[in-house]
Amino acid sequence: MSAAREHYRAQFAQREAELPGATLPWLRRQRAEALERFAERGLPTLRDEDWKYTNVAAIEKRPFETRPAAANGLAAREVARFALDRCQRVVFVNGRFVPELSRLDALAGATIGSLAAALAREPGRVEAVLAAEPAAAHGFAALNAAFWSDGLWIDLAPGTVVEAPLHALYLTLPDGGASPATFPLNVVSAAGGAGVTLLEHYVGPDDAIYLTDAVTRIVAGEGATVRHMRLQQEGRRAFHIAEVGAAQATGSRFDSLALAFGAMLSRAGIATRFDGEGCSTELLGLYVGDGRRHFDHHTLIDHAHPRGVSREFYKGVLDGAARAVFNGRVVVRPDAQRTDALQANHNLLLSDEAEVDTKPQLEIYADDVKCSHGATVGQIDPVQRFYLRARGIDDAQAQALLVRAFAAEIVERVRFAPLRARLQGLLPGQIADEMGVSPCAEPVTN
Repeated sequence: MSAAREHYRAQFAQREAELPGATLPWLRRQRAEALERFAERGLPTLRDEDWKYTNVAAIEKRPFETRPAAANGLAAREVARFALDRCQRVVFVNGRFVPELSRLDALAGATIGSLAAALAREPGRVEAVLAAEPAAAHGFAALNAAFWSDGLWIDLAPGTVVEAPLHALYLTLPDGGASPATFPLNVVSAAGGAGVTLLEHYVGPDDAIYLTDAVTRIVAGEGATVRHMRLQQEGRRAFHIAEVGAAQATGSRFDSLALAFGAMLSRAGIATRFDGEGCSTELLGLYVGDGRRHFDHHTLIDHAHPRGVSREFYKGVLDGAARAVFNGRVVVRPDAQRTDALQANHNLLLSDEAEVDTKPQLEIYADDVKCSHGATVGQIDPVQRFYLRARGIDDAQAQALLVRAFAAEIVERVRFAPLRARLQGLLPGQIADEMGVSPCAEPVTN
């Protein structure tokens, strides 16, 4: 058995009794089975097809500490730094819910807060949701299933619409020299006709090595609408692994926005399955990085029923020796007639050392469909750069302006204005401010 498998077995033996639901037989069994799956499979390697371009050996070699550190005095300051206006807010520090830093409005028909608290309050309801979880697809998902200690719980009754966007902020603030690992498990259950907009936001210090291993499960009932956004803004030495899985009932809508700006290595797997007719989804993504950052996005849209509509647009901007992986898979099942699916991945390389491995996949097993897909990788057009230079804009500003124009197709689709403005600040350069141009349009509410 590898050192990593032995390490996490030992960690589990030490922590099992203190994990949420330790007295619940069904959850103890679920955790133990997950640990066994991890012991059998270990972490993914380059021999695994879905991980052939993403080497996680650095994660396997480091013995991450799974017992969360206590929330320290920096938390309030960090929340103020990353907070967004016009949101409800749920804050997790080192994997634990912190109610005094959160801000939630009471709403009839909506239960929003800590998964651990929901488990203690209504274990039967949590069991009903988690019992339907698919088996862990890889070692990281198995570790999350074994070690999760908290996460976001959203349970919406039929017809309940949460008007204010929900900002779930996950802060990792290591204590001392340890390298911590946190395992957030987030659950969103939206019954028929319900609606919610959620932003998961992951942040941490640049000078610490830590691991975030997050899983989010979304169930969209008949006619429900779930808008889900992820902003990965981890520290420069961090590792971030995430899985998002959605199940959509008849006539439901699931929108996903995946934003990656931080971490040394990050991987996001996002999948949705149409479990009824007339479902729709839009998957948007933007990844921007330099240095030796590594971004990996794997997506799956499973058209299992007729008259489904899907749109997928991912863009990447890479500088230095950064690398990105995009694997977008769209499957149209034999009975999924009248499917309408469009997928595109476009990448802009700002240096000769930057690299992208892109693999759009379209599998069609029905004959009455409208589907297309494509991908591009290129550098800035020298003619466009020359045009801007000829008008008195220096080279750095010209490049920043062209990068912003390239990213605008994704940024301008962000309906929530405070997040859209935040994204403008994260893009290279500050052209909008320097030229006296507002970084975002008039506020748009969801």
